[in-house]
Amino acid sequence: MATQLLRRVLGNRSTQILSLTHPNSARAFSVDTTPITATLFPGDGIGPEIADSVKQVFRAADVPIEWEEHYVGTEVDPRTQSFLTWESLESVRQNRVGLKGPMATPIGKGHRSLNLTLRKELNLYANVRPCYSLPGYKTRYDNVDLITIRENTEGEYSGLEHQVVRGCG
Repeated sequence: MATQLLRRVLGNRSTQILSLTHPNSARAFSVDTTPITATLFPGDGIGPEIADSVKQVFRAADVPIEWEEHYVGTEVDPRTQSFLTWESLESVRQNRVGLKGPMATPIGKGHRSLNLTLRKELNLYANVRPCYSLPGYKTRYDNVDLITIRENTEGEYSGLEHQVVRGCG
């Protein structure tokens, strides 16, 4: 099951990363054992626990990945105006792969939210949410294969404060 999930997430690169040799199959794929370096933001709250579980799944699936972990700071970095440091953002830019755990954002503290900082600095303008059926799991609907894409650059996702004024359009 972990192999199926990782294959789905990694797309075309999955045949290079995962060993897909099945004991009952004469067909095998070549495996690229060169580790991928990915930036990991474990986050806070339940984030570190989730991040540990994700790392366990990748280890169990023998995915050659090296995690470069960066933790949310306690001081605002003037370059990002957020608790995320410039070095953390540069890690994602260099590695071109990142995974973020849940991060709480204190309200009204005079700094950018962590999620907004990531979206703005890394130009992450789309929130892509796949939804699909997993073979062997009975659910209310079968054969679901759906992707929802939501733009993250306007409205409440823009980071701009606004006030609704009655009578203005």
